[in-house]
Amino acid sequence: MSATSQLFTDAVTLKPTAPEAFDAAFTATTQPCPWPKAYGGDMVAQALVAAVRTITDGKAVHSMHSYFMRPVDIGAEVRYEVEVLRDGRGYSTRQVRAFQNDKPVYVCMASFAAGEPSGSFQVTMPADLPAPETLPSSAEYLADRSGGTMTETSKAYWSGGRSFDMRHVPGPVYLTVEGERSPHQALWVKPYDALRPVEGLTAEQRDSAALAYVCDYTILEPAMRVLGLAWADEGLVTASLDHAMWFHRPASTDTWLLYAQDAVSVADGRGIAAGRFFTPDGTLVASVVQEGMIRTGQVSS
Repeated sequence: MSATSQLFTDAVTLKPTAPEAFDAAFTATTQPCPWPKAYGGDMVAQALVAAVRTITDGKAVHSMHSYFMRPVDIGAEVRYEVEVLRDGRGYSTRQVRAFQNDKPVYVCMASFAAGEPSGSFQVTMPADLPAPETLPSSAEYLADRSGGTMTETSKAYWSGGRSFDMRHVPGPVYLTVEGERSPHQALWVKPYDALRPVEGLTAEQRDSAALAYVCDYTILEPAMRVLGLAWADEGLVTASLDHAMWFHRPASTDTWLLYAQDAVSVADGRGIAAGRFFTPDGTLVASVVQEGMIRTGQVSS
């Protein structure tokens, strides 16, 4: 696959359709990936865009909370139905339900805020991390490597098929756990090329959707890292279960962002991890918490 942000743009280009019993409805298509089912970030970003397109008074998303209910087919149409729960002066609330093959596959609540003057505080960005330009890209790291269950298709996908350049600190977990088996890691993240305009969205709304899209790729990796698990391990199966995201401040996604991640807990075949996005100057722009299934070959399906 070529290294381009077009996959993201295609994923969040939604088509309006008859709403039937809901206030608004859209369809979208999940993007190619080498796994049995679609990438969860497709649903998070597509649902956010569906909700955004029902906001008419300029409010910006500040939080969304999601549940993944069923696996979703790759390259297939998903229907997003939006219910307007509240439109107030300061806040608006939307519920979005996604359906495929007439079955619910995903549901989320999204809240939008007008914004108001207030004090300000944020956590500090991790210090003393290498600059992204000094780290290998996924393509450079994987160029002469092989092993585990990695195929040429999955290698191409990790190398350039995800719309975003992702550079790990201390190192990736594609084939083995590079670096310590620590519950902490960070990634520098940037689109391969400038993000294209998306129909129905402002640039700020598109950038929020981009964060929602990219955040799911690696959020379980700190939990995998502490267990010594790599993506190419035989028998490893992961799946997003529930997902929460908060948007603190607007930021362009056309520059490098630091995605600092920490494992919170691993037990009973599930892991919880938290992540924070920072601009290069240390401004916190978004936070993520996700619980996911982490199942190895030792666990019966």
